[in-house]
Amino acid sequence: MSDSVLYSVDDRGVATVTLNRPEKHNAFDDALIKELTNIFKQVGEDKNVRAMILAANGKSFCAGADANWMRRMSEYSFDQNVADANALANMLWELNYLPKPTIARVQGAAFGGAIGLIACCDMAVGSKLSKFCLSEVKLGLIPATISPYVIAAMGARVARRYFTTAEVFSARRARRLGLLSETVTEEELDDTINDLIEHILKNGPHATAAAKQLIFDVCDQPAEEELLEKTSLRIATIRVSEEGQEGLRAFLEKRSPSWRKE
Repeated sequence: MSDSVLYSVDDRGVATVTLNRPEKHNAFDDALIKELTNIFKQVGEDKNVRAMILAANGKSFCAGADANWMRRMSEYSFDQNVADANALANMLWELNYLPKPTIARVQGAAFGGAIGLIACCDMAVGSKLSKFCLSEVKLGLIPATISPYVIAAMGARVARRYFTTAEVFSARRARRLGLLSETVTEEELDDTINDLIEHILKNGPHATAAAKQLIFDVCDQPAEEELLEKTSLRIATIRVSEEGQEGLRAFLEKRSPSWRKE
């Protein structure tokens, strides 16, 4: 692992992935994308990890694409550009579908692809002074690889504005649009995130992962017989699972379940 990304797991099972290029405002390039992809896979596979925080050092969360990377991309062939874009798309996919709750910790600027990182996290807590911009069209480009996640987070109508105007918008507006879950002072960022983590850690880890997957599978599906049968099967399956049985017994016996560390 390079110094561009820091990775740690605390004794609660909370992983923190920190972008660590403050001198570059944490702009990412192909090397960083590859490293993040591997880390997100590692987090997803590690049974000891219960949740993940995506953070950044320095004044900015992430300024989007690194200038030197863009300079190299400008000289790539079409096929090289496809391969390069696929790498970014795969990294975002790994983050979005990571089977653990994810929280983005956002301060300063979050431009371009950074908004994709935020949208791929389940929750995002931002500083009141943070600024956002889907800036791609300013460069004659489009926010293609991040678009599925940004549209899911903010909605198509909102995306139609900010994809085409490339306006800078505030944390307050980002909260209203659904990109941020909470806006707080920078001094309150860690306490607010820790409060969310404490709620997550009280819950069954397998149930938490299954609940997250349930959203992906049910979203935009019509409530017809096939879906009703599938959702009934899922709750029945988890009720008879080891974790489901432990949770039900703990509730009935008025005690904490085995996964909760007091």
